[in-house]
Amino acid sequence: MDLQTITYIVVGATFALYIGIAIWARAATTGEFYVAGKGIHPVANGMATAADWMSAASFISMAGLIAFKGYDASVYLMGWTGGYVLLALLLAPYLRKFGKFTVPEFIGDRYYSQTARLVAVVCLIVASITYVIGQMKGVGVAFGRFLEVPFETGVIIGMAIVFIYAVLGGMKGITYTQIAQYVVLIFAYTIPAIFISLQLTGNPLPQLGLGSAMADGSGLMLLDKLDQTVQDLGFSAYTVQADSTLNIFLLTLSLMIGTAGLPHVIIRFFTVPKVKDARSSAGWALVFIAILYTTAPAVGAMARLNLIETIQTGPVGEQTANVEIAQLPEWMTRWQATGLLGWEDKNGDGRLQYYNDANPEFAAQAEAYGWQGNELTNVDRDIMVLANPEIAKLPNWVIALVAAGGLAAALSTAAGLLLAISSAISHDLLKGVFMPRISEKAELMAGRIAMAGAILVAGWLGINPPGFAAQVVALAFGLAASSIFPALMMGIFYKRANSAGAIAGMLSGLTVTLVYIFWFKGWFFVPGTEMAANVPANWFMGISPEAFGAVGAMINFIVAFVVAKVTAPPPEHIQHLVEDIRVPIGAGQATGH
Repeated sequence: MDLQTITYIVVGATFALYIGIAIWARAATTGEFYVAGKGIHPVANGMATAADWMSAASFISMAGLIAFKGYDASVYLMGWTGGYVLLALLLAPYLRKFGKFTVPEFIGDRYYSQTARLVAVVCLIVASITYVIGQMKGVGVAFGRFLEVPFETGVIIGMAIVFIYAVLGGMKGITYTQIAQYVVLIFAYTIPAIFISLQLTGNPLPQLGLGSAMADGSGLMLLDKLDQTVQDLGFSAYTVQADSTLNIFLLTLSLMIGTAGLPHVIIRFFTVPKVKDARSSAGWALVFIAILYTTAPAVGAMARLNLIETIQTGPVGEQTANVEIAQLPEWMTRWQATGLLGWEDKNGDGRLQYYNDANPEFAAQAEAYGWQGNELTNVDRDIMVLANPEIAKLPNWVIALVAAGGLAAALSTAAGLLLAISSAISHDLLKGVFMPRISEKAELMAGRIAMAGAILVAGWLGINPPGFAAQVVALAFGLAASSIFPALMMGIFYKRANSAGAIAGMLSGLTVTLVYIFWFKGWFFVPGTEMAANVPANWFMGISPEAFGAVGAMINFIVAFVVAKVTAPPPEHIQHLVEDIRVPIGAGQATGH
């Protein structure tokens, strides 16, 4: 059976499963729509949380970044997993005990202010919409390749699928769908990794294969072989730090505290019955997440090596050691059709050269070989995981499974984010501020309409993304870090934090971070509106837009602390409330719906 047919069958079967689950678990009340009726088992919730949290950035893009950035991309592994531990230890149990299931609702009640609640809604929507852009980019990449349609068409198809099962099922349907999606994505990620690790090192465990000797008899360790291969083509050594230590530190910190401030993950801890269950599900989620995150470095390194050896078939500089363009493997021509991979025969020799033509020392050597520039002109990093099994010539069913896994990862997180946006608009804005007497039925309908609107906005931005999926997600984490996280932390651990401080802190942190991002990425991510080229030479102190969320968070904390010190303290009952939620005994009921 040909690849296209198998792909349609596997992807179609998974979609039928997701939509079937959404219909079976359709939300009938606002409690089921927002928090799944608080009846999910901790292990099941841990699996759903893992799928919700491991987005297209984790499945599709992270290994691609590791493949091309090597050591420097380890910040994504450290930041995202470290942030999840931070969330599980410092926020989840306390917010669950407080009993308000949305972040703006907690901030509004803790800071006794509707204004604070409105500011939190704005922060949540900005961070979540930015995050959804990354998911839609991932959906477009996967659909574009495996349905053999343009990238833009792939995004539109993904929007339609998310609309059906997220708008229909609410949190109840999304939770059970995400459990199925986790199973699909984890098998899709690990099975190809096992095959490729066996091919390259003879070791079936990718985590161990990364540190094993090559199976080609050379005696070289895999990472040593990769270092040698990339340096022979003028690139920096794969295992050596190239980025500045300050930027690496701040990017890691931004990803960590951004993770802890993500509203779509926080809301997950209200779908279990008790505080104890929230802690338990957080632990289970970390186990499920670790399976993918310990595999990603091996996937990235092996993908880079396989890509280079596909093009550079012999010693560098030898006339016949580069693949003939007429003999390029089928996977390259298939990906070229999506617009995410491209090449150009610049020297007209009928062969493809891939090297670092920005390296002046190697450029001189390349000129002596008769090369006239890097001919692999476009390699979108988001294709690496999806193309990996094709590059390694794995069976068609494995390639189809990876397609289904990539879509599962992107759609699961998109659904969770859209629900967070929906609840912020329908529950926090409409019911909480403007229409407190709205009926449950009307609130439920408003939530679904808000989600549909968010899908349209996210789809348009997904077609015009400001970067690779993981980079876009990093921007979203920075926005969450600079706005939501400090307000939550001070709300739980600092009794003196008041409404004036929280509002000033959130607005200052969000504004500074947004302006910095827009300065280099374009205003509202519109191409061509950036104020300066997004290169290290233009960054403030060498801090990238993806890493600036940590700076915004520091500004938020400082402003909130100073304003709280010079304004009236919170009412006595609020200070007692803060003391009460820090004792994680008992389970507050989610209220207000």
